Amino acid sequence: MESLPFLTRDYPGIGGRLKTEPDDFVVEEIPLYQPCGEGQHCYAFVEKRGQSTYQLIGAVARALGVLPEAIGYAGLKDARAVTRQLLSIDGVDPARVQSLELAGVRVLWVSRHRNKLKLGHLAGNRFRIRVRETDQSARERAAAVLAELGRRGVPNYYGEQRFGERQNTHLLGRALLRADGSEFVREYLGRPQPGERADLRAARAAVEAGDYAGALAAWPPGLREARWLLAALVKRQGDTGQVASILDKKLRRLFATAYQSHLFNQLLAQRIDTLDRLEMGDVAFIHASGAAFVVQDPAVEQPRAGRFEISPSGPLFGPKVLLADGQPGQRERAALAESGLSAADFRLPGVRLDGARRPFRVPLTEVEAGWDDGLILQFRLPPGSYATEVLREVMKHD
Repeated sequence: MESLPFLTRDYPGIGGRLKTEPDDFVVEEIPLYQPCGEGQHCYAFVEKRGQSTYQLIGAVARALGVLPEAIGYAGLKDARAVTRQLLSIDGVDPARVQSLELAGVRVLWVSRHRNKLKLGHLAGNRFRIRVRETDQSARERAAAVLAELGRRGVPNYYGEQRFGERQNTHLLGRALLRADGSEFVREYLGRPQPGERADLRAARAAVEAGDYAGALAAWPPGLREARWLLAALVKRQGDTGQVASILDKKLRRLFATAYQSHLFNQLLAQRIDTLDRLEMGDVAFIHASGAAFVVQDPAVEQPRAGRFEISPSGPLFGPKVLLADGQPGQRERAALAESGLSAADFRLPGVRLDGARRPFRVPLTEVEAGWDDGLILQFRLPPGSYATEVLREVMKHD
């Protein structure tokens, strides 16, 4: 994917490198509310190392003899970090949960609550990140960048992890939304890349040649979703017309929302120098409530933006999205026209993509820059934003 502009490009970056040691990256979820102490759901705040949230849920479910569906979570946490997050488990004794002994997992506290934890039930995340291969002068340079981000806000780009290992989930989404099954198949299953393993490159080359049966025979066994689609294409004698219906619904949503994210990023890139200033016709995002309104008088509303109560926002396109007026609206409609889609086209079988507004910036709080065998950055971000975007601004590389 193309590089996105920095907000703090006038400030020097510190360079450095992020390593893969889990202790270099610590994420702590901030619960939206505390459990009340009674109810059928056991709330457990757990620390995990070297595993994804889905792996954690699977391990806890097996240990307690419950279905994974009985376990609620507020957000997904990085598998490569030390992460602390809240889970809810339906119908189990908190004492059993407290006594769990699982590899790479530590139960920090348990309680009871009346309802299941739902996705999005978090107030934000705290991060502690060590940047290595830099010197102690990095602390002062990083502090200057962080101060500017604290004053103006962090660009609310979707991070590169949103776009997958091949950085193409948005292209897959665009093909699905355009009902271009042939392009989707080539992008998803074809187009081998030099860095991929040899057997996968061979299978992708077979797709490029139209040999789906050969690709299926060569495809690595661990990549189940791709094998499922290839088997369906072999059965349909290569007909790609029903790809959107064949594909797993979760993947349909993942790819389509990635294209929404890509278009949002492009609009934010255009607005990077004024992401903290309102324009006539902007749709202002109210941070406290998530509501939005069209700005009629920027001079009247700008003091609220200065207090970080509201911010300019961009669209996640969909049939029900509120588009801006004035010049911001012109930019939004131009981006949509360039995509070759209309707002009504953001729909797929079994997937609702009504559309929404997302702020162009988010607040950076609880900021510290220290030194301990590398530069230590500590900060808090609201839910849905990416710590990698803070690191991009500080380090000045993608």
